[in-house]
Amino acid sequence: MAREGIRTKLRAAIHQASQDKKRVVVTGGRARRDGEPFSFSIAVHPLQSEGEDLLLVCFLDAATPGVTPAPSHPTRNVSRVTELERELESTRAELEGAIRNLELSSEEQKAVNEEALSVNEEFQSTNEELLASKEELQSLNEELTALNGQLQETLERQRTTSSDLQNVLYSTDVATLFLDTEMKIRFFTPATRALFNVIPGDVGRPLSDLNSLAADATLITDVKAVLSDQAAQEQEIETRDGAWYLRRILPYRTQAGGVDGVVITFVDVTERRRAADALETAKHDAELANNAKSRFLAAASHDLRQPLQSLVLLQGLLAKVASGEKVERLVKRLDETISAMSGMLNALLDINQIEAGTIKAEIVTFPINDLLDRMREELTYHARGAKLSLSVIPCSLSVESDPRLLEQMLRNLISNALKYTPRGRVLVGCRRHGPWLRIEVWDTGIGIPETELRAIFDEYHQLHNAARERNLGLGLGLSIVQRLGRLLEHPVQVRSRPEHGSVFSIDVKRAPPAPERRVPALPAPLPGKDAGSRKAAAVLVIEDDPDVRSLLELLLTTEGHAVTVAPDGDTAVALVERNAIRPELILADYNLPNGMTGLETASRLRARLGRRIPVVIVTGDISTTTLRDIAGQDCVQLNKPVKADELTLIIQRLLAARPSPVAQDAPSPPGEHAQAASPTVFIVDDDDLVRQGMRSVLEEDGRTVEDYDSCEAFIEAFGTGRPGCLLVDAYLPGMKGLDLLKHLQASSHAMAAIMITGNSDVRMAVEAMKAGAFDFIEKPVGRRDLLACVTQALDQAQNAQRPVWHAAAAEQLSSLTHRQREILDLVLAGHPSKNIAADLGISQRTVENHRAAIMKKTGAKSLPALARIALAAAWTGAGEHFN
Repeated sequence: MAREGIRTKLRAAIHQASQDKKRVVVTGGRARRDGEPFSFSIAVHPLQSEGEDLLLVCFLDAATPGVTPAPSHPTRNVSRVTELERELESTRAELEGAIRNLELSSEEQKAVNEEALSVNEEFQSTNEELLASKEELQSLNEELTALNGQLQETLERQRTTSSDLQNVLYSTDVATLFLDTEMKIRFFTPATRALFNVIPGDVGRPLSDLNSLAADATLITDVKAVLSDQAAQEQEIETRDGAWYLRRILPYRTQAGGVDGVVITFVDVTERRRAADALETAKHDAELANNAKSRFLAAASHDLRQPLQSLVLLQGLLAKVASGEKVERLVKRLDETISAMSGMLNALLDINQIEAGTIKAEIVTFPINDLLDRMREELTYHARGAKLSLSVIPCSLSVESDPRLLEQMLRNLISNALKYTPRGRVLVGCRRHGPWLRIEVWDTGIGIPETELRAIFDEYHQLHNAARERNLGLGLGLSIVQRLGRLLEHPVQVRSRPEHGSVFSIDVKRAPPAPERRVPALPAPLPGKDAGSRKAAAVLVIEDDPDVRSLLELLLTTEGHAVTVAPDGDTAVALVERNAIRPELILADYNLPNGMTGLETASRLRARLGRRIPVVIVTGDISTTTLRDIAGQDCVQLNKPVKADELTLIIQRLLAARPSPVAQDAPSPPGEHAQAASPTVFIVDDDDLVRQGMRSVLEEDGRTVEDYDSCEAFIEAFGTGRPGCLLVDAYLPGMKGLDLLKHLQASSHAMAAIMITGNSDVRMAVEAMKAGAFDFIEKPVGRRDLLACVTQALDQAQNAQRPVWHAAAAEQLSSLTHRQREILDLVLAGHPSKNIAADLGISQRTVENHRAAIMKKTGAKSLPALARIALAAAWTGAGEHFN
């Protein structure tokens, strides 16, 4: 836009002002105006307006010099030269500016070129990126296409799975209802229509809107409970038409583990319910039939045993008076016949006793060879009579079992083998089988088919005995063996081949090779036929059968007893009430006429006499109720028919065990007053019931008893020189039991004392025994324990058992180690195991192990028993002996 002559000057001025940021004036501009030349200068001013950089370009006229006279020619030439020089200088400046601008332009052009190259490179890179993005988009498009295909396959599988699940739900014909967390219907199966009036349009409706066809008032409440605690619920419900359903409510769980509603299923259990009702009815009918069978057996057994009892007693009396070989042989044959009949009835009795639960196992350790020897001696005669060989192989091992019940099992197996072995032999032997001893009975008999191996253990099941021959029994032997085996936990097994014989086995637990056990005290032997010291007593016989009654009277009179007979319970009670007899033993039949049984009669007689006299109940009733009643009344039960010798032996045993009555009025022999004086048992206890109970037990045992409710009352009434035994409670109001013992010890009153307490306080036990107590027992104390403790205390008071007692206790403690004695000292001092462990620097578990070892070595069953042993051995906490 600027003219050609001033373009260079203007560009130079603008450039310089932009760089220097100040006013720039360029002179020497020349131009023509109206044909006349004139001079001007260019002024460029940098400005800012509203934050924007601006340049103000001004064209200023140069000053015109005044008119002067024309100089001479030389002067004019000089001015012209000067003007030319100025123009030259200006031109030179413009040229330099132009050069500089050219250089700047060149640099800018170069920068622009470089920037253009950079932009070109960026464009090229962008183009490459676009190409790469295009390839990525193509690859992504292919992936999306593949994913879309997979999604279509997944959707198809999901549709298939959904169809399968729907078909499963529909095919099971189980009413299923899906609810969301708001108890609105999400899905249901067609079978649901049997319980709800539901249509497809009900999806989304609340469950409470539906009318249930079943009596299920708790459905909504149960659904809320499952949503709350997420625990499944079950309940049987009945519909209006009598159908039964098992309703289950389960939480509907998502894959994340949350609960998004419930699933309710209704399973039709009508048939199962009907089957259960039918089964219950059948079970009830079976129980009724079983009870009827038991009643029938009991009645039949009683009716058969009555005449059989007469035969047995008559045979026993005949055996006592029979003389001559022929008569004795006939009496023996009669005994064998009666024994066979008794065996049949006893088999019925064994079954009923097992059903009644009156048979209890008493597990002991004993050598099996003793049992085998008895079987050999008992059954060899029967084997020879059947022309069979019975071989019993000895065994040196011991077993853990009930010898009486195991003998019954083995006798039944051997007897069964002898019955079903027409010819050949029977072998009995033992073999080790792991921790068990297997007792085996082999025979060469008829054998048992494989299909009958289980059935032979059923009641009354017999092989090859359709005619029910008497010599083959009733078919109860193996059933008894199996039931006793279950009771004793002795597995019974059988294997057999028809026509080749059978093998029955009983697995019995073997005893340890060197058991550490005390040898139990042997029971006192029963008096035999020729016992020189028979006890005669007043015997009351209560029997309704006149034949049996007269035979019993004759038998017992022959034995030297004073016999009184009564036909029923009322007559027997009347005889005692009018003091016609004070019986020392009652022999009664269980089934008596006129209301009272023999057991009830004996109970009334005991109450009337005020003492627990021995009672023998003879019964032919084998019902389970009768067996339970007799077992709970402390009576001896004998089952008809009972042999005369057996009855007399049992009566002698009961009379021998009965304590001798104290002769109150008999004068003491001279010089033996101390021995003849009856020691008194003093009971000191604040509990009236405890005092009366102990007094009754001791008086029934023939003891003289005095009781007091406090120690002060006892001291006031007690006189010196009276022998006796003191039973005192440890914790009494006022003076304590321990204080009473110390008082007696300080007063030099020698008396056997027994401390009684309600808790196991070892320190109290030690202090009491230091104060002179013989024993320390805990409440509640049983009758036998009380009588045994009082008897031992009285013996100890007479110094009869003191040396033996101390020696036995010392021997028991001699086996303790040093560590065990340390622990025993601390236990007797009353320290708990935790404190003992801390004091000795060992673990509490080690202390407990040592305590268990101490209890095992000493045989003590409780801490007071351990204290008794320690004090008897004169062992104190300081390791010193009592003086």
